[in-house]
Amino acid sequence: MDFEIRGDRRPQGRKQLRAERAEYFRLVRQGYSNREASRLVGVHERTGREWRHGRPEGGRKRPRRPARPVRAASASRRYLCQDERIHIADRLREGACLRTIAAELGRSPSTISREVRRNRTEGTREQWHYRPYAAQARADARRLRPKPGKIPQNLELRDFIHDHLAKRWSPEQICHALVRRFPDRPEMRVAHETIYQALYVQGRGELRRELTRALRSGRARRRPHRQAARRQPRFTHPMVMISERPADVEDRAVPGHWEGDLIIGKDGVSAIGTLVERATRYVTLLHLPHGRDAERVRDALTDTVHALPRHLVKSLTWDQGAEMAAHHTFSLATDIPIYFCDPGSPWQRGSNENTNGLLRQYFPKGTDLSVHTRQHLDAVAAELNSRPRKTLGWDTPAERLARLLAPAN
Repeated sequence: MDFEIRGDRRPQGRKQLRAERAEYFRLVRQGYSNREASRLVGVHERTGREWRHGRPEGGRKRPRRPARPVRAASASRRYLCQDERIHIADRLREGACLRTIAAELGRSPSTISREVRRNRTEGTREQWHYRPYAAQARADARRLRPKPGKIPQNLELRDFIHDHLAKRWSPEQICHALVRRFPDRPEMRVAHETIYQALYVQGRGELRRELTRALRSGRARRRPHRQAARRQPRFTHPMVMISERPADVEDRAVPGHWEGDLIIGKDGVSAIGTLVERATRYVTLLHLPHGRDAERVRDALTDTVHALPRHLVKSLTWDQGAEMAAHHTFSLATDIPIYFCDPGSPWQRGSNENTNGLLRQYFPKGTDLSVHTRQHLDAVAAELNSRPRKTLGWDTPAERLARLLAPAN
């Protein structure tokens, strides 16, 4: 054992026994009894019991809370340790500046400045002193978990988040809506990660657990993303690949270039087609009540693009799904080219992928999608087009489309 019992056996006080307390708790964790651990670190058995269980009320001495195990200096550089705080105190007494101290410790100057500002001891006549042991105690007390979150402490903020989650808004949409709604009230600001934490991690009254159903994923815990399996080309007619798509499609400056896909219902039988305009993220849904074979998808696509202004439909990007086997006849009938993504590369039509995630809030997986009427699909598309989008600077797709079409009118 590397620990050595101190030679000076006079009373040291509570602060000066930090090494003994750390070694005592290390021995207790290894299975030593209170008597043996106290003997090995050179303290009385009563002191060891008070460290572990505290001192009750009564008698001449004041009651004492149980001592927490003293943490050794962590290998992680995330937090300042006690030795670093002692160094800061010594160098401040010598008159060293904060940047010099930070360089000596290998820390950022802002870390040292923040440490001195938060953990210093205020004195009289607007004077202050930096005392390392008091600073360490303040830092340890501040680090205790769990801490009360911002959402449960502000009922107005909590109600706002509740209401908009019920409207199927995402946490990120909500946090930006708070900035616009309450520009001069910092207490009504919250990061979207805080909302996710309240839903996924805490879930004990801050935000009702059932609100997780309003998230587009519908799950109450996070799950890592997995890449889709690669699919082989399945068409006899030659495809025009996305690499041949004109460059002006990429910058999204001109409306009229669409991305499409299907969302599949229960047992892979029913489906709904989705079309997303790249520049505005405007959504149109295809009604497929009788199946999703190539001919039905082609006919639904043809009817949909004929209902749109001709200058608003210039190209279509799709993946290599079997539903597009009749792509060449669609292009002949409408004079609209179709560009195909590479196998297993849904990110090449990211606008549509993201929108399909949103649509799953309205059409959950494992449900029969053929029961939805044309009128219901139009209502869902209208609601989705009225929701703010991050990529549009928190405008809605309907607002952005109206803005782009305004000069033409």
